[in-house]
Amino acid sequence: MPLTPVTLCFLLRDARGGTDAQGGTAAQDVTGVQGGTEVLLGLKRTGFGTGKIVGIGGHVEPGESDAEAAVREVWEEAGVVVRQEDLADVGLVEFIFPARLEWSMSCRLFTTRRWEGEPSDSPEISPEWFDAASLPLERMWQDAEHWLPSALAGGTVDVVVVLNEDNETVASVRNPSTRG
Repeated sequence: MPLTPVTLCFLLRDARGGTDAQGGTAAQDVTGVQGGTEVLLGLKRTGFGTGKIVGIGGHVEPGESDAEAAVREVWEEAGVVVRQEDLADVGLVEFIFPARLEWSMSCRLFTTRRWEGEPSDSPEISPEWFDAASLPLERMWQDAEHWLPSALAGGTVDVVVVLNEDNETVASVRNPSTRG
């Protein structure tokens, strides 16, 4: 069974919020200066993962590239404009749900430090900034601790996460060389 293609896009900013050259907040271009980094995550309000803190993203539509899907999903879920050329591809996570194989997905990960607009609630997500060094892992999918810190720190992620029969807890995390 082929894996469903999805994307996640993590907006990163200086912990003080950052502003553009004119002092506004419409265009963010943050370089991660001293004071830490914050990441935009969101409380999932509907659908898969309701009640969890999740990354901004979703399904790749037919004919759409992963980057195009990330741009569209950030707009739909957080009301923020991201351009493809400002995305940094930080890897891939494959999620395998043995008890519900139709849920299995291949998730392309992006980060960006440049966007336009202020994040706002949508019917699906209530966006919120979190300190990237102290993520709310207890409120997220259990797998996040295995790959998200590396992705946010500028590393490259390439892992396969296999969930247990409960579709919540992690059975294993492995690199692609052990796929099979």
